[in-house]
Amino acid sequence: MAAGIYAGIDIGSLSSEALLLGQDGVLAYSIMSTGANPRRAARKCLEEALAKAVLDEKAISAVVATGYGRIRVPFADREVTEITCHARGAHFLFPRTRTVIDIGGQDSKVITLDEQGRVSDFVMNDKCAAGTGRFLEVMAAALETELTDMGRRSLHAKRGVSISSMCTVFAESEVISLIAEGYGEGEIVRGLHEAICRRIFSMTRRLRVREEITLSGGVAKNQGISETLKALFGMRINVPEEPQIVGALGAALYARDMEFKEG
Repeated sequence: MAAGIYAGIDIGSLSSEALLLGQDGVLAYSIMSTGANPRRAARKCLEEALAKAVLDEKAISAVVATGYGRIRVPFADREVTEITCHARGAHFLFPRTRTVIDIGGQDSKVITLDEQGRVSDFVMNDKCAAGTGRFLEVMAAALETELTDMGRRSLHAKRGVSISSMCTVFAESEVISLIAEGYGEGEIVRGLHEAICRRIFSMTRRLRVREEITLSGGVAKNQGISETLKALFGMRINVPEEPQIVGALGAALYARDMEFKEG
């Protein structure tokens, strides 16, 4: 195989990403729904990224898979945990990163790094959907609003309504009740964002959180979340141009390492 092209495949619970890394940086990437077949999603994602880069699969030197479905990528040369890959990708994009907050489809993680970008500690919420992309999807449906519009609505609200439950089922019922009581959509959305961010902030109690903080995962696109986290932590918050590909980028970087080590 020709040297110089490395692929990272991140198979998440809700979305999958494929990224192609060349000697001069990211060549192309693809994002799509994982659906019920992670293996098929991995293949389709890679094919789409290759098409965007106008490359043949034979040009790829190494493939590393990450994410919860990484064992379902038969064409991967190696599997690396998503915690390690998100840390590596975030540190590559923002070398001063010392903390990564990854809010995914069905879990959230806070990862601390050393100066070389290696994981020093982490905490993870994977027991329920509270504070995740799926949680926000359910709340957007209850509010009959677009998920992509929640950040703007949150920032335009002067205050947030207190949300007492972070259980997805109970929070949905609470949101419906707040609507019936006459609270504005923006106030409710801001209250949801504040509740999510307080939960993430509480996850970090045993960690040594340091600047800079970098967000990853699809929820990082929500400006209401990033601004609320910035206020809570009182630190610089980096948001990548496309936060959903941070894990796939980290995987591609590990694929590049493989060739160098083997060579």
